[in-house]
Amino acid sequence: MEASEGRSGTSSSAVADWSLVFWTLCSVILPVLITLWCSFQRSRRQVLIRDIFRKSKHDWHYTDLFGQPSYCCVCAQHILQGAFCNCCGLRVSEGCLKKADQLFLCKEIMMRSNGGAHSSMPHHWIRGNVPLCSCCIICKQQCGTQPKLCDYRCVWCQYTVHDECMMDCLKTEECTFGEFRDLIIPPYYMSTINQMRKDKRTSFEKVVPYCRKHWMPVIILANTRSGNNMGETLLGEFKILLNPVQVFDLSKIAPAKALQLCTLLPCNAVRVLVCGGDGTVGWVLDAIDEMKIKGQERYIPQVAILPLGTGNDLSNTLGWGAGYAGEVPVEQILRNVMEADGIKLDRWKVQVTNKGYYNLRKPKVFTMNNYFSVGPDALMALNFHAHREKTPSLFSSRIINKAVYFFYGTKDCLIQECKDLNKKVELELDGERIELPNLEGIIVLNIGYWGGGCRLWEGMGDEPYPLARHDDGLLEVVGVHGSFHCAQIQVKLANPVRLGQAHTVRLILKSSKMPMQVDGEPWAQGPCTVTITHKTHALMLYHSGEQTDDDASSVSEQDHVREQTDEDV
Repeated sequence: MEASEGRSGTSSSAVADWSLVFWTLCSVILPVLITLWCSFQRSRRQVLIRDIFRKSKHDWHYTDLFGQPSYCCVCAQHILQGAFCNCCGLRVSEGCLKKADQLFLCKEIMMRSNGGAHSSMPHHWIRGNVPLCSCCIICKQQCGTQPKLCDYRCVWCQYTVHDECMMDCLKTEECTFGEFRDLIIPPYYMSTINQMRKDKRTSFEKVVPYCRKHWMPVIILANTRSGNNMGETLLGEFKILLNPVQVFDLSKIAPAKALQLCTLLPCNAVRVLVCGGDGTVGWVLDAIDEMKIKGQERYIPQVAILPLGTGNDLSNTLGWGAGYAGEVPVEQILRNVMEADGIKLDRWKVQVTNKGYYNLRKPKVFTMNNYFSVGPDALMALNFHAHREKTPSLFSSRIINKAVYFFYGTKDCLIQECKDLNKKVELELDGERIELPNLEGIIVLNIGYWGGGCRLWEGMGDEPYPLARHDDGLLEVVGVHGSFHCAQIQVKLANPVRLGQAHTVRLILKSSKMPMQVDGEPWAQGPCTVTITHKTHALMLYHSGEQTDDDASSVSEQDHVREQTDEDV
């Protein structure tokens, strides 16, 4: 009996052990299988969504959470996540995506031809998800106040109207294109121009709105990789307000190609808004110079800036601010572009000829808009760029970028890699040699701002120096004693060493290797001769509404610029 009881006890213990192992395996394997199944279904769903996006005429983008209460334009259900069109503003749930493609037309960049020329078009109404605080054009009451899919918005003029106020006449009424009619390229204009080009006709002067007096179409060039990575959001917002044909992503199309749109528009009337840093602006201005070489001078546009970079000194000089982080609505940005005044910006040729290779190597040639420097600020830029190339994902914030600059500036204060620069270089201003004091850096300025918002030439403003100008054909040349001196200048605790103003600057690096930069693009340079001469003028737009504290001291300069512009006109 005792033996049989022992065997039965052992058997039940083994069963219990196996049962424990089984349930342990189930508790481990089952969640893994469920996770794998969900991952497979999600990836399959994403493939299907991407396929719909690729074939669709809408500019669909998927979001996991809408920024405001949203309703599906097909089933009218409240949705937290789904797809939205960057051009017409449609919002749909994932399940209704294919049906929305069949039911709703997107903004057309060109009207469908029916055999005749057009000079107008009806409203294009989309139901639901109207902008917050929008008012009905009929009864003047607020739209979109009910918690359901309601009310209409025209994708061109942005007018909104209540469901109960919508009348048949509104559905066929001619669209005026709203507040930004002078900036929008109408679809009927593009279709007419396209037909004329097929017929090999180039007399666009009689095409509406080409012949309209105040039409100043704008072209948006956005760099989605600049500074704080706001370019993607801005592209969508501009496509909503304008014709999508006017909005270009510079990560997908080069500025030279995008600017060919200017040749289909009125001469001397086009305005370009560059969304990016100073490097992106220089890229666009280089493309405009190529237009001059091609004989397209009469199509040259005027350039405005929406600063998305880190330093944004050119933008600051032209009154567009030190940086954009979404604090100003896109509508206000377009109003600023319409109201901006045209001015000129000097552009300079920087030629770097290596010593001992005059007959073997071509000199390096750069175009300068902002400044050239040799010394500690160029060293900071060189270290920053080397670090960013290794880990570009870390440099997506303007604050992080400036923190890295601060780190390398502090490091140079201790190491002083550029000391005794005055013994290594010779400086000539308009052919006259300048005796240099003990310096670590030399900066050649074309614009008023430097180093992310500092008016370097004027310094603390305690001495009567003429204000730096960006259209007088003169360069300002200053020296700095080191990184710590640069920091003191930026917080107005010190002045730079002013070396003079000149039309031509020549700098000879006699020995060793030194860091140099042109407009934030740095490199390490051996013995060489650097020659800076005037190259051309760029047509820019100046916004007088954006001023910093330093600008209060330069009001007279701005007035002079406006007076000069009026005289040129």
